[in-house]
Amino acid sequence: MKNTSLEDDRAERLRSARRAVIKLGTGIVTGDGQFNVQHLDPLAQTIARLKKERRQIILVSSGAVGLGRGQLRLHRDRLNDVVMRQACAAVGQSLLMHEYEKLFENRGVHLAQVLLTEGDFVDRARYSNLRQTMEALLKLGVLPIVNENDTVSTAELDYLNVRAGERIFSDNDRLAALVMSHVEADLLILLTDVDGLMELGPSRTRGAKGNVIPLVEEISPELKGLASGPSEGGRGGMLTKLEAAEIAMHAGGVAVIANGKNPEILDRIFAGDSVGTVFVSRTRMAGKRRWIAYAAGVRGRVIVNTGARDALTGGKASLLASGVVRVEGEFDAMEVVTISDSEGHEFARGISNFSRADADGMIGSHSEAPGKGRANGRASVLVKRDNIVLLDRK
Repeated sequence: MKNTSLEDDRAERLRSARRAVIKLGTGIVTGDGQFNVQHLDPLAQTIARLKKERRQIILVSSGAVGLGRGQLRLHRDRLNDVVMRQACAAVGQSLLMHEYEKLFENRGVHLAQVLLTEGDFVDRARYSNLRQTMEALLKLGVLPIVNENDTVSTAELDYLNVRAGERIFSDNDRLAALVMSHVEADLLILLTDVDGLMELGPSRTRGAKGNVIPLVEEISPELKGLASGPSEGGRGGMLTKLEAAEIAMHAGGVAVIANGKNPEILDRIFAGDSVGTVFVSRTRMAGKRRWIAYAAGVRGRVIVNTGARDALTGGKASLLASGVVRVEGEFDAMEVVTISDSEGHEFARGISNFSRADADGMIGSHSEAPGKGRANGRASVLVKRDNIVLLDRK
């Protein structure tokens, strides 16, 4: 039986969304190393109409590497080298923007190119500047087209060597979600070449797909089990889209995974129709906490004992030096560290009040007599509760 209230909420939030981030996957943007006008022209037409309705749209576009490879007539195998991918991105990025300019020039839409690196999210000053720039562009009625600056950054391009949790974004799905969270958009749309998140087919074996899952309230381990492996020609896969949707949900927004090859897909989404997989949450994580959890980057690790772990997960405790077993990595005061239990499982992240050197001294002094050492009194608080975010690592 359908949850009518949730269905109505989904439809209303899609119809009323005033600010949206739309991510276009490689399979939508390019085909055989060429810009795919057939797929993109109807999407551009809808975006132009949405802007006339005074909706604010940000476009996150893949495709630069593919266009560069096509221009240079390189075999796909050449892209196994990160430097070659950077070279292709350098060639392809200008081609990508030129094609978008042609696509929108007769529709009265002004474009802006926004190339980002991880540093734009990690550094709080740059993070703030990014927000101000995006707000100014949207106020001017400009359509920002966002991509990672692949020419100078390998965060996204070095996807073959990325370990889980090591990078802030290693694909444009997560980049789009971080942008959506940062500008506090209402809606994140991930357009790909499949109809949405699919159930397993009747045989319950991977590869035997069933129907599209229309509505999701919680991203469970079972749901993540339905998604694995990268998409053909792209860096991300369905799992990265689930992770992006999770960020959008924590930002208090709605996320949609849908098939961008359907020329009416954006019209149907903004009309509130039931298409693709829609992710809806009724809770919202505060902006600073979202930054700590997803955008800040991790500079070190703090290993805590069982008592400290229970205090952090079960109440509203700060992290005291007396609960720390050891610290790892180099970090300065006010940088984000991961907080792990004695078995190495990360369960939280937080902003450290102290540098690695000072933290080491605090741990060494917490057993001293009162008044002897930095760990006494207020200085014993390594991470304040307000700067701790518990992570769901199911």
